[in-house]
Amino acid sequence: MEELIQIWSKNGKPTQEICTKNTAHQKGYFHATVHVWFYNELPALLLQKRGSFKETYPNLWDVSVAGHVTSGESITAAAVRETNEEIGLKINPDDLTLLKIRRNTNRFSNGIIDCEFQHVFLHPINFEMEDLKLQRSEIDAVRLFNFEELKCCTQRLHQQFSIVPADMSYYHYIMEEVRKRI
Repeated sequence: MEELIQIWSKNGKPTQEICTKNTAHQKGYFHATVHVWFYNELPALLLQKRGSFKETYPNLWDVSVAGHVTSGESITAAAVRETNEEIGLKINPDDLTLLKIRRNTNRFSNGIIDCEFQHVFLHPINFEMEDLKLQRSEIDAVRLFNFEELKCCTQRLHQQFSIVPADMSYYHYIMEEVRKRI
């Protein structure tokens, strides 16, 4: 059964309307998503390599965990669920720090119009990398990127790794928020 999500207004408020994720992406309806960035004190960020079969940004490195908030689900519950689904971690919601809610729109050549209110969280890395169990239907790999490597990626100068070409200031914002916490 396809995921049902709640439509949000352009002003960032949930409405009473519900639709499938595909419908939201076809019609360009705003909806809630979660981004969970895992970090350590090196400092480094955990990034995931999106699967080669993904409809958007295949084979590119992206936020540690990301996903849609299903209808009737709280934002925090979605962050916990997506983390468990994508990387096999059971996290304590109290360890999540909500940084901000980003309004973001992307239009893709395949017709997807992705209009999101991204709930951006930080979570310290308090696990071993070998404990992660990747959801192979979504993710090809995970890796820690130190901030020098990530800066190189944001400038599109890294010889080996390419990140999702989001607003590069988003990556810099996350790095700055991590610096405040270490």
